[in-house]
Amino acid sequence: MKSNPSERIKFPPGFWEGVRLVGIAAHDIARKAGLPLAIMNEPVVTTAHYFAIWQAYSDLIGDTAEGIIKLATAFETAKYPPTVLATYHARDYRDALTRMARYKQLCPPESLHITEHGEKCTIELAWLYTEQPGPAMLIGITLAYLLELGRRGTGQYLTAQLVEFSQPMGDVQALEAYFGCRVRIGGGSNRLTLHRRDLDRPFVSYNEELLEILTPVLDRSLDEQLNSGSMTEKVKWIMKRSLAGGSPDMRKVAKELGVSDRTLQRRLSDEHTSFKHLLAEARHEQARQYLSDPSLDIKEVAFLLGYEDQNSFYRAFRYWEGDTPSHWRTEHLGTNEITGEQIP
Repeated sequence: MKSNPSERIKFPPGFWEGVRLVGIAAHDIARKAGLPLAIMNEPVVTTAHYFAIWQAYSDLIGDTAEGIIKLATAFETAKYPPTVLATYHARDYRDALTRMARYKQLCPPESLHITEHGEKCTIELAWLYTEQPGPAMLIGITLAYLLELGRRGTGQYLTAQLVEFSQPMGDVQALEAYFGCRVRIGGGSNRLTLHRRDLDRPFVSYNEELLEILTPVLDRSLDEQLNSGSMTEKVKWIMKRSLAGGSPDMRKVAKELGVSDRTLQRRLSDEHTSFKHLLAEARHEQARQYLSDPSLDIKEVAFLLGYEDQNSFYRAFRYWEGDTPSHWRTEHLGTNEITGEQIP
């Protein structure tokens, strides 16, 4: 889903109080961003204004890492919007992250993709409605908050396995101390890798009554938002989100969209496309993105795209690009690194 004519972003209501707690005045951020002071009272802003505010905070705080850690730890739970309260009061860490990824759609431009494999849970940050990468500060805060959510919810000082950023983030050692793991800079993705075992940890903040109130309201709002775009956009977005779980099934996608298989087929036909064609497009687009990340080997890319084996991915990619995945990566990354490709 890459098109949103209004480009209206719901601004976190607790942001201005959070920056005040770390010693920065809201009006200084507005001035630094070149925006009117009235922006502080606006519930929604444009993507450009949203990014400008985060960049202004980064410029004023000085070091990106310092700004990430200070704001992530200072943000008061009482200031959480309903979309975040539904995660903080979830049953366990997995439930909280699942809700976060789902309800993040209500608060673009960030989008979260969660993959569980082996002993790892990887959460990758992407962008909705814009091809422009967000400010480093926003990227860092988003990933830091996901860990902070687990710490606050479980009441335990959880650590990550690995954190990856595509942009410079300031004091890397400070970030490594905060996340409790290695922080890698300069990759093709922005990712937080957690210990999968931590996802089963129960939340001490679990509140079943509150969730029974919030969940229907949030789900209804999300359904209304999803129904405002084209069927092609919605299907492709769901496919990309669920590829790592295997080849997306039309029945499951239709169920998530709240329509029958036949209705889904008809709607896609009306938009001059098909489920099979969109699946190939989604895989192709994700393949190019994953191959741009040198930390992923070919086998991992094949898994993330839902292929049962590496050779099936090899054949599909050669059909799309007329080239092998390894050679395409070498050409586009300007490196001679070969990443374990097996030619059938």
